[in-house]
Amino acid sequence: MKNLKYTLILVFSLYFTNITLSQTEPTNPEIEKLSLNSGTIDNQFEYVIRRSPRWQDYKNVKTNWLYTLKAHTLDSLKALQVQLDDTKSVVVAKQNEIDELKTNLSSTKSTLEATNIEKDSMSLFGMQMSKGGYNTLLWSVIGALLALLLFFIYKFKNSNAITKQAKHNLSEIEAEFEEHRRVALEREQKVRRQLQDEINKQKKS
Repeated sequence: MKNLKYTLILVFSLYFTNITLSQTEPTNPEIEKLSLNSGTIDNQFEYVIRRSPRWQDYKNVKTNWLYTLKAHTLDSLKALQVQLDDTKSVVVAKQNEIDELKTNLSSTKSTLEATNIEKDSMSLFGMQMSKGGYNTLLWSVIGALLALLLFFIYKFKNSNAITKQAKHNLSEIEAEFEEHRRVALEREQKVRRQLQDEINKQKKS
């Protein structure tokens, strides 16, 4: 009877010792670093899993741990949602800024192109012309004026030569006319003398 009593006491002692040991995980530095009230959600889950006693394939988790873990998870999700909303706001603001910069860049390009066109062009009689076209027109006008100048010089020289020839011819004609007039005058005087001689002969006879 005494042996049975000792046997029962020993069995119950071993049973409760086993339960106690199964509820207490061996401590190690990694587990001691874990906490339910600090660290990441992953570390808090790890804390609950490692600190909860095992029974066969199950874990006996304290209800207050579950509520604490739930609250921390919801808080983390809310914080992530706030960060996500802030990030979305930043992205929208950055996109608006990018669109505005694109618009300003397009306007700047248009202004630059207009400035380059204006810089590379010149106004002539109220019309905008490129510098190349202006130079071509300018040299064409200069060439035409030079051609006209050469033509007028040629015509002037030609007219001058014709004038000199005409003066020379006129001088020759005048000389011939003077010679002809002198000869005619001499003839007239000779005829008059002959006539006078005849008159004098008639008077004498």
